[in-house]
Amino acid sequence: MERSVELRACALQCLLETDPAAKAAGVAALAQAHAEGRLQVDPQAVLDAQGPIPGRPVRPELVPPRLVGRRSMATVEGRAMLVHALAHIEFNAINLALDAIWRFAGMPPAYYTDWLRVAHEESLHFMMLGSHLSTLGYQYGDFTGHDSLWEMVAKTSGDVLARMALVPRTMEARGLDAIPPLRAKLAQAGDPAAAAILDRLLADEVGHVEIGNRWYFHLCAQRGLDPLPTYDELTVRYKAPVLKGPFNLEARRQAGFTDAELQRYL
Repeated sequence: MERSVELRACALQCLLETDPAAKAAGVAALAQAHAEGRLQVDPQAVLDAQGPIPGRPVRPELVPPRLVGRRSMATVEGRAMLVHALAHIEFNAINLALDAIWRFAGMPPAYYTDWLRVAHEESLHFMMLGSHLSTLGYQYGDFTGHDSLWEMVAKTSGDVLARMALVPRTMEARGLDAIPPLRAKLAQAGDPAAAAILDRLLADEVGHVEIGNRWYFHLCAQRGLDPLPTYDELTVRYKAPVLKGPFNLEARRQAGFTDAELQRYL
């Protein structure tokens, strides 16, 4: 990578990359440049995507969520299907973090480096899950996947407030609720390695949702909006999924949800 790099333009390049390993490597290089102080951020840069967004491989085949298939923990294939589904979520999460960096101009520099952190951690998750999937005899792309997460990213491409409200603090926050029972299933099925990966995912995802919450509240304050009714209005306008329990209230509290919001889940 060149001596000096501009984060938003490089994030767009990584987003357009179709090969998952190359995408992850590009994100790692950006994180390294940031750690070494070689990363510049131009919040006002006008960028244009020269290619389909997001860049993704031909496989996995994308199907409606109901057609993804059952994931029985009683078989290696069933556990592999679950690990594959998680890897697919993490791959999409790399893309959504990169999209949050390049697409929205005029944010404070810390916003962009926050989302670089998310992209880097999601790429590490993807690689960990992919490596474990190979120990089960499969690789990313061997099963189908769905596109629900990216569909909400696309819907909110015109407004950073809607993006922060409905992707990290709605779609990704569902992972805070879902990971503990999935972790328990994998551990009970005799896959402690997969369970350990999910422990890492949960710890990092709390931080990712916190970033979304922090910037959502920042934007609401900047625009003079009340966060709770604004969130309700955005969920209706963008047809966000209805949240269903049980909820991981402690993880959500750590991720920056307010007591007034948590009361809604009781």
